[in-house]
Order: sequence, then C-alpha cells, then structure tokens
Amino acid sequence: MAQFIDFPEIHIKVEGMEGIKIPRMVRIRQHFDAQKIEDIRAHVFAQMDALEDHAQYRGKRLAITAGSRGIPHLDLIIKSVIDKLRTWDARPFIVPAMGSHGGATAEGQKELLAGFGITEETMGVPILSSMDVVQLGSLDDGTPIYCDKNAAESDGIIILNKVKPHTDFRGEHESGMAKMMAIGLAKHKGASMFHMKGFPSFAKRIPKVCEVFMQHAPMAFCVGIVQNAYDEICAIEVAESSQLLEKDAELLRLARDRMAKFLFKDIDVLIIDEIGKNVSGNGHDPNITSRSNSKGFDEILNLKKLFIRGLNEETHHNGCGMSAADITTRRALRSIDYETMWINVVTSTMLNGGKTPMYTETDREALMIAIRTCTGEDFSFDNVKVVRIKDTLHMGEIEVSENYIPLIKDDPNIEIISEPYEMQFDEEGFMV
Repeated sequence: MAQFIDFPEIHIKVEGMEGIKIPRMVRIRQHFDAQKIEDIRAHVFAQMDALEDHAQYRGKRLAITAGSRGIPHLDLIIKSVIDKLRTWDARPFIVPAMGSHGGATAEGQKELLAGFGITEETMGVPILSSMDVVQLGSLDDGTPIYCDKNAAESDGIIILNKVKPHTDFRGEHESGMAKMMAIGLAKHKGASMFHMKGFPSFAKRIPKVCEVFMQHAPMAFCVGIVQNAYDEICAIEVAESSQLLEKDAELLRLARDRMAKFLFKDIDVLIIDEIGKNVSGNGHDPNITSRSNSKGFDEILNLKKLFIRGLNEETHHNGCGMSAADITTRRALRSIDYETMWINVVTSTMLNGGKTPMYTETDREALMIAIRTCTGEDFSFDNVKVVRIKDTLHMGEIEVSENYIPLIKDDPNIEIISEPYEMQFDEEGFMV
C-alpha cells in the first residue's frame, strides 16, 4: 500500500534574499554522436539469425528478461525477439527481472512493464510475474545466488537488458546483462542478499554470479542494448550466452563513449524538472550530475547546488534520487511513495538514498535559496551560472543562463538556438 507524507507548510525568510536576481536564460543545443538504429525490428532479426543453432530452440519454453529501466522502444525490441523465436517454433514468455523494483511485488513489477507498453495483450505471450526464486548456488563468500523461479524452470533464459555505466560503482561490468543475472533475476530476496556486501564489491562479484548461472541455469542467449546521448538505440547485439561477459564489457565501453553529458564543467545551480527510476537507478544519472550515493563521481562536474522539481509519471512515485538534491519543493516531496522508495534503498543498503532534502513552497523560492547559498571565491550573485534540464535522458536541448554565452559561443559542439529570455513562473510560483 502506498505511503505518502503530508509535509507541513514552511515559508523561509533569509537575510540577503531581496538582492538576488534570477538570470535570463537561453536555449542551447549540445551535439553528440547521433548514430542510431533506424529499423529496430529488422536489426534484431538479423542479429538473431546470426546465432549458430536455431533448431535447438524448437518447442522450447524460453524466458525473456524485462527490466525496469527506461529503454526506448523496449516493447518493440522484445516483440521482435518474440516474433523471431516463433519462426523458430519456440514458446517464449516474459519474466520481470528488476530486483526489488515495483514495490517488491509481482503485481507492481507487472505494472511497471505495462507502463512501457509490455503486456500480455501487446506481446502476445504470457508474462509470468512472481517474487519466487530458486537458489542456483553460492559465491565463495557465502552469498547465495538466486534466480526467478519461472526463468529457472524454463528451457532457456534470454538475458535482455540495457548496458550503461552504473550510478554507484565502477568496473568492467556495471549496469548491463551481467548485473541483470546478479540482481534483476534474483528478485527482492536475491537483490537484498547481493547488496549486503556493498557497492564496492560489485565489480568483482558480478562476473562470479554469471559463472554460477552458466553452470546451473538453463541459459539460451543474450541481447545487449546501448542508447546514444539522444535517448535513441545505437546498438543492439545478440550473442551466445558463453560470450555474455565479453559482450557486456564491450558494450559498456561503447555506452560510456556515447552517453550524454554537459559540454562544460562548471554549474552553480542545476535544475532538474523530473527524476525517475526509468531514467536511472538514482532517478538522475550521477555520470551526468556527479551526485551519487557512493563516492567517486565528484570529478564529473563542478556543481554547487542541485534543485530537483519533481518526479515523472513512469517512476510510479518512487522518489529515489531526491536525496541528492540540495533543495526541492513540498509539492515534490508529497508526491513520493515512501514505502516504495524505502524498500528500494534498504535493498541496496544505501540508506542515505532515502533522505529528504530541504524544501520550500514554490519553485521560485527554491531557486532563490539555491542561488543565495552558492559560495566560492569567484562567485557573484550577478554572475550566477544556472542550468535547467528536463531529465538526464534529454541532454541535447537544454537551458543555460545568459552568462554562459561568452564561454560556449566558440565551441563547435554547442549551438545557441534562442535569444535570452526571462524564466517564466505561474501565478503560484512554479516554473512554466
């Protein structure tokens, strides 16, 4: 059952606020590598046709993993895999593979998939959503390795997932196909056990989980997906399960190269309109914002204050990532389902991810306080550098304050696409 909190109304009056001016903004376009797959269905078919032995899947029940991360065209990708399997006379079905997401319930995980357009009606196959697991084995440190019961009892598991840099650790295998086995397929029970050793251990332990899967689970093949900086698919590669670790590492290098970022290093106040679990495990990608529950991301960006305005609809009120904000609004905090969020942070063992930032009644107040509390030898209220983005999936066209113009006007990868304008607020003080 959802648990919302009605925070009290608070109005803050601080000395010096009257002298703060919100800077004018301009829209800019950051240019990244725009290569993408134009015909996803045909590409998936070609990749699957390149597998060595299709006949081995005839009549077999094959489990396709579907995670909770936002992947553009995920429904089309999975439907394409299903349709090709049917030409091989296989009997595919879908299993949600998302650890404790969706409130750690079978119904919640199925609901998350429905939000991506993945239902039994649209896919034409069963979606077997359950939190039941079976133990495949253990790591040397005693950590039990679990797998979704329906997947473990299939004739073959197809590991399908996006590959990208993780938000809490660094390694040869981060967020991708290997992690899908270690945590996604392990459901709430296994994800909780795996996280108990902490994120610093993930890089070494994830490949070891894959080895256990290869020995004790019915593996079929894998499908790795990479997005470019414009939230489009730039790579889909299908490989035999024996090649999963090699392919996972290869695609991670590609994903790191293609991911979006700020093409400048210094920001005084960053405004994010929306965060969500479909955007990143942290709600916003620390590989872009530099704000993470773990160490090692500070060098990415020189950011003084982070203002998060709210959650997107796709996150189903999961407020993970809000803790990284320096300030937000009461309206944003009241939209969070704290039971769902806290289950998520307890599972990950990162309790700091469940903290609540300072809040105000309006966006205008929050922005003014964020500006007021910036410091530094070279900082001036008259020259505050403000950046606004929708979310970290949309880094092409963003807004920056007018004073960035001299700094970026000669950068060939940045295009200024508007005249300066005043930031707009509605009658209640929220940004338009």
